Amino acid sequence: MMALWNALVSALTNAQPGLLLPVLAGLAVTSTIIWVASGRFWAFVYFATIPFLNWSFGIVPNIELATPGQTFAHGLELNPLTVVTGLVFVFRDFVQRRMGHKVLIVMALAIAWSFFYAWPVIALASGIAFAISELTDWLIFTFTKYRLSTRILLSSAIAAPVDTTIFLYGADLARQMRLGEEPGNMLHLANWLVFIIGKMTGAVIISWWIRQREKQGKVDPYDDDRMNAALAQS
Repeated sequence: MMALWNALVSALTNAQPGLLLPVLAGLAVTSTIIWVASGRFWAFVYFATIPFLNWSFGIVPNIELATPGQTFAHGLELNPLTVVTGLVFVFRDFVQRRMGHKVLIVMALAIAWSFFYAWPVIALASGIAFAISELTDWLIFTFTKYRLSTRILLSSAIAAPVDTTIFLYGADLARQMRLGEEPGNMLHLANWLVFIIGKMTGAVIISWWIRQREKQGKVDPYDDDRMNAALAQS
C-alpha cells in the first residue's frame, strides 16, 4: 500500500514529493475553474491528457521501427502514445460541444501544467503546437456546418500536421540539448509521416464510432446549442 501511495505522490508531483500540498492546491484551483466554466467529464479528460502526454515524451522510450541507414537516414521511431495524442483533438471536440469558446480556458490550463510535468523545451514546443493546432481545430469545428463525425475527422486532419511539425522540432531540439544527439534526430520526413498516421488513427476510429451512433439516432450530429449560443453572442 505504501509503495502505491509513493508512486501516486511521485506521479502527481513529478518526483518532487515535497511539493505535494502546493500541487494538490493548484489542481484543486484548476479543477474549480474548469467546473465553474461548465467543464465536466470530457473537459477533465482533455485537461489531464495534455500534460500527461508531454511528460510521457520525456519518459516513455520511442519504438525504433528502422535503424539509421540508407532508406531512412535518421532511422524511424514511433512513440507508443502517439495514437493517444491524436485523441486529444477528439476530446477537445467533445468538450467544445458543451463549453463552446470556453474550451480554450481548459487548453490554456493544460499547457500551463505541462511546464511542471515535462522537460521545459518539450513543454514549450508542445504548448506552441497545441495552441496553434487547437486554434486551427477550434476554428474548423466551430465555423463549419458538417455533422459531428465529419467535423472531428476534418479538424483532426488539418490540426495534426501543424501540431506534429512544431512538436517534432521541439523534441528534436530537446534531445540535442539533453542527450547530445545530432540535429534531425526527430524532425525528418519519415518520422513526420509516422506521427501523422498514428495521430489520425485515433481520430478515424472515434469518427467512425460517432458516425454509427449518428445513424442509430443516439447522437444528434448538429446539436451544438451551447456552441451556437456562444457564436451568437460573439
